[in-house]
Formats: sequence, structure tokens, C-alpha cells
Amino acid sequence: MSSSTESPPLDLSDKVVANGGRITISEAGTAQISVAAAPGPTKKGFSFWMVFLAICLSLFLFALEMTAVSTALPTIISDVHGSDFVWVSSAYSLASTCLIPASGGLAEVFGRRPVMLGSIALFALGSALCGSAKNMSWFLSGRGLQGAGGGAIFSLSSIIIGDLVPLRERGVFQGTTGLVWTIAAGIGPVVGGALTKEGQWRWLFYLNLPISGVAFGLVMIFLTLKTPPGTFHSIQSPDKQDESQRASIRFPSCPKFRLSDPECSYIQTFINPIAMFAVIYFLPAYYQACLGASPLRSGVLILSLCASIGPAVVVSGASIGITKKYRVQLWIGWVLIVVGMGVLALLHPESPLSKQVGLPIIMAIGAGAIYAATYFPVLAPLPISENAHALALFAFLRSFAAVWGVTIGTTVLQNELRKRVPAEYLSELPGGVAIVYSAIPLINSLPEPLKTTVRDAYADSTAKIWEVMCGIAAIGLIASLFMESLPLHTEVDRKWGLEQKNAAQAAALADKEKNIDI
Repeated sequence: MSSSTESPPLDLSDKVVANGGRITISEAGTAQISVAAAPGPTKKGFSFWMVFLAICLSLFLFALEMTAVSTALPTIISDVHGSDFVWVSSAYSLASTCLIPASGGLAEVFGRRPVMLGSIALFALGSALCGSAKNMSWFLSGRGLQGAGGGAIFSLSSIIIGDLVPLRERGVFQGTTGLVWTIAAGIGPVVGGALTKEGQWRWLFYLNLPISGVAFGLVMIFLTLKTPPGTFHSIQSPDKQDESQRASIRFPSCPKFRLSDPECSYIQTFINPIAMFAVIYFLPAYYQACLGASPLRSGVLILSLCASIGPAVVVSGASIGITKKYRVQLWIGWVLIVVGMGVLALLHPESPLSKQVGLPIIMAIGAGAIYAATYFPVLAPLPISENAHALALFAFLRSFAAVWGVTIGTTVLQNELRKRVPAEYLSELPGGVAIVYSAIPLINSLPEPLKTTVRDAYADSTAKIWEVMCGIAAIGLIASLFMESLPLHTEVDRKWGLEQKNAAQAAALADKEKNIDI
């Protein structure tokens, strides 16, 4: 028979310690367990909300620049004497993708604030160069700097929110940032079209400068995160020796995968933007080519799609915050994307306007639900100390997928147009089908029946894009079926929290425990 002074079983003690508790044995021989109190919503101070505002402003600019150029592209290409429209989008997306993987490691080494400030400054510099560009090389250089700064902003935003908000409470905040992102992406084509119509496309880039200045100031003043011991901390400390041993056997920006949920979630994280960006990028072109819409009107027509993504992101994130579950949101989202892409392929120039505007909403709701939900299974099985590395890879996949969405769509469109567009139309283009996207404004001036033939060719070619995206989205649906439902973290990594100005308040938070006698 076991004695009353016997220590608790090993499995119980392991669970207590793993959850931040303590086990002590009193002089009377009674085992006493100290565990953290039941988690409740953490209080957010003024500094937190100012930091969150800076994150939202920065994300707004990043997303706006990804889509606003699509409607202004023909005019920009003409003014800077360029010919290869694909590189205007690709330079931005590729540059952002290249810097994202390193941003997590840089934030660990130099701290969150310096890297975020540098990213905002780099984005502003790129905007200034784009606005003042006189030739194509100048413009593409600015787009590259914009993308590099924007990519780091995209990654750091998730990392900073992860530092300050427990995973179980992060649904609303992820939904809010997703809403900001989708609003910016949605109004981007409208803003680009409106400024282009007035002959002021350069202000599309100049307007970034004052907003970047506000975000820079907020980060400088309010993002006062704790800085864990780093380069100047003694290498002889046990913690540093352990870190050195671990760093020598694995690359610091690659998180450790566990089980199937993170892997399945990374697959879905990569696939969702491929489909979403293909629609955001090529649907305005469809409206201009097949419906004869102006750049401004095409931006207005796509608002129904973008206005649907935002609420879906918020509802999905909030529902995860309430239920602490994420699989149902993913399943619903993927079914809607697959169905939505299928019905988009049925559109043609004679379809009523209600269908032209309404059918994309199906895909938009699904994309929004997935956008918010894939975040949680990535982090659920990982220790909170791995947040920065995991989120850097998460942001990298999202950004890299955007490049694939545009590239796959462009390839399909060009190949299909080569087979469908009449030869007499291609003969009027200086570069043939390679720059056929730039020649969309010429369609309205074509005589009948050539105009109808060209519009039908564009509609059928665009339908092939949606069919390809439907098949790609089916892969995401299959990946979601293999997921489990993992519990979400209730704590944050305190070594990266905001500095507490009130020492007594900080001590009270750290000692918030309750004792249970057994």
C-alpha cells in the first residue's frame, strides 16, 4: 500500500509541470500542486491597441499594393514604356516571398521593433521610387523594394500578435487583420482604376508615404517589447549552451513539424491564396475584356467578391475563438471554393450582370473562412517559443502562393488565347499574344463580328483558369479531411510581451495561481 507521503504519479507530475505548475511536499508529508488559474481573457492596454493599429495600417498598405496595380496596369506600362506586364506583379510578390523566411530569424536576433521599423521604411522607399519612375527598370526596382518591405510586414504582423495574444483568444484578432487585408485588397482595384481614370496613377504610390509615416511612429513609440538575453548574454549560461547545441543541428527559420495537423494546414495555407489571387487578379481583366468595363468599373464590379471575403474571415476567426475548434470552418470553406470555381467557369459575356457579380461571392466566402482557420492548426501542437519560426513559414507560403496564382493563371490564359483569338486580331499587336493582356483596352474599338469573337475567346480562356483552380482547390479539401482537432494554447511567450510599466501589476499577473491540496 502506498504511503500518504508518496509523490504523485509520474504522468500527473509531468502534466502539472508541462502546464506551468509546481509540486511541493510539505513537512507534514502532504503533496501540494500549484497550477495556473483558469485562463480568462487577458487585459489589453492602450499600448497594445496602438501597436495593433500600426499592424492594421501596415497590412492595409501591403494588401492594397498587391491588387491596386491590376486595373492601372495598362496605363502604367504605357507611361513607363514597358512591355512585360507580368513582372509588375511578380517583382512585388517574389521580393516579398524572398524576405519572409528570414524575417522570423531576424526578429529573434534583433527584436521585433527594429525589424518592423526597417520593413515599413523599406516599403515607403519602394513606394517613392514607383511614384517617381521614368522607365520600366526604375519602376520594377521600386516594386521590388515595396515587396521586400511588405513581405516582412506581413510576417512580423502575425509574429507580434502571437507574442501578445494567446492562441485561444487570437481568433477575433486574426479575423480583424484578415478583414483589414481583404478590405484593402478589395478596394485596391477601385482605387487604382479611379486614379488611372484621372491620369494620376503615381498617387497610388505617393499616398503610401503619409500612412507609412503614421505606422512607423506608432511602432516606434508603443512597440516596447521585452528583449530576451541575446548576443551579449554569457554563452556559458545553461540556456545558451542548450540553444547553441540545438542551433547547430537545425536551421533556425524552420519549425519542427508534429503530427498531421501542421502539415495539412501548411498545404491548405499554400493552396488557398493560389485560387484567391487568381480570381482577384484575373476577374477584373475578364470584366474589361468580356463586358467592356472600364478599369474603374471593373474595380467596382469586383467589390462584391472582396466585400464578402472580409466578413467571412471575421466570422470564421470569431467562431474558432468561441468554439476552440477549426476543422468545420475548413471543410465548409473548401467545399465553397470548389463549388464557387466550378460555377465561375459557367460565366460568359451574355450572362446577366447579377450572375457576373453574384457568383464570385461563393468562392469569396470559402476563401475567407479558410484564410482565418489555417492559422490555428499550425501553432496548436507547437510550443509557444516556436511561434516566430512557424509563422514566418506560414507567411512565406501565403506570399509564395500568390505568385503561383498569378503565374498559373497567366500561363493558362496565354496558352488558351493562342488557340482561340483570331489571327487578324493578333496581327495588330506588336508583341503578339505575349502582351495580349495589355491590349484589352483595344477590344471595344474592334468592328463586329471580330469584337464578339475576341470577347468569346477571352471568356472561354478565363473559364479554363477557373477549371484549373477548381482542381487545385480539391487538393486543399482532401488535405483538410486528414486533420485532427487539437487544443489551443492559453498562454503567450512572456519573454516577448510588452514591457509592464507597473511592476506590481506585472508581479500580480505572474503569481496568479491557486493551490489544490490532495
